[in-house]
Amino acid sequence: MLGVLYAALGAFTFALNNVAMRRGVVTGSVLQGMALTVPIGGVSFLVMTIAFGELHHLLLFPRAAVAWLACQGTVHFVLGRYCNYKSNQLMGVNLTAPVVQLQVPFAMLLAVLLLHEKFTVLQAIGSALMLGGSFITQANAGKRTPESSRSAARAAIPPVGSPAERGATEPKQTFQPRVFSGYLLGLGAAMCYGSSPLMAREAFLHAPDVSAVAGGCVAYAAATLSFLLILLKPGSSSDIRSTKRENLPWFLASAGLVAVSQAFVYASLAVAPLMVVTPVLQLSLVFRLFLSQLINREHEVMNTAVIIGAFTAVLGSVLVALDTDALTTFLQVPLWFAEFLQSRLAGQ
Repeated sequence: MLGVLYAALGAFTFALNNVAMRRGVVTGSVLQGMALTVPIGGVSFLVMTIAFGELHHLLLFPRAAVAWLACQGTVHFVLGRYCNYKSNQLMGVNLTAPVVQLQVPFAMLLAVLLLHEKFTVLQAIGSALMLGGSFITQANAGKRTPESSRSAARAAIPPVGSPAERGATEPKQTFQPRVFSGYLLGLGAAMCYGSSPLMAREAFLHAPDVSAVAGGCVAYAAATLSFLLILLKPGSSSDIRSTKRENLPWFLASAGLVAVSQAFVYASLAVAPLMVVTPVLQLSLVFRLFLSQLINREHEVMNTAVIIGAFTAVLGSVLVALDTDALTTFLQVPLWFAEFLQSRLAGQ
């Protein structure tokens, strides 16, 4: 039960992190957000490494493991995070989240192709549901909610009265998502996030007895150094220095929440099996829907398609992530159906 609670808190804080960052990039830039989240994430992992008494593990990594962790940190915390944040900026968390969630079947595909792991019928069904869910959310991306439509109708009526009165009654501009570019960046984030675990796995194959938290510290250090190279681009430094004071709390909250969510994930895996933790973590997508409505209502798309697509993607990700044999045994499905779901489409 404690593992489920930790996993649920991890999903909630991860969702809150995305919503906070979304609020920051409404008037700020992605580089401004990353300038805080990447270094603070590295400091947070260093603090956790010291707190767990594992600082000496940083000297135990062989060169091959350090190389893999450096690649993993750059791909996940720099490239993937940039694509995720930029996609959030272009089309909002509600539309981006189901697309980024495709990291689960993408990671599965890489595991089958590179590691020759098995890919079952159940996982194929889950992958199809996730892909379908990501497309469903985009189906009516430009469609406004009834409340927005009424606001638009009121805006079409010429206002009367003084300029001050007109300014007080004019409705705020409705958020218009840039779906195509946002979708491509969301797919880029999914590919980066999906390939990241395989890199981490390769790293720990070369260093099986070294702490995972220390590994995260190495990955974040490499990500921070990689991000510093971005500052060499003309205009990047001035962009970061021009961060508005109103955006700083959102960026700082996002940076802190990333570390907290990762700590909850580690804690959940320490006391509960992966089969229990993984489905609970997928609730992050559902949490984002409600949190975005609470915090970013004016900067998000919300309609029936978004809700249906999100829940479809959650169901698909659960089916992909769960162990097929354990799930069919737990549900006590008929033998013929269990054998069908366990049938391997690929892998050894």
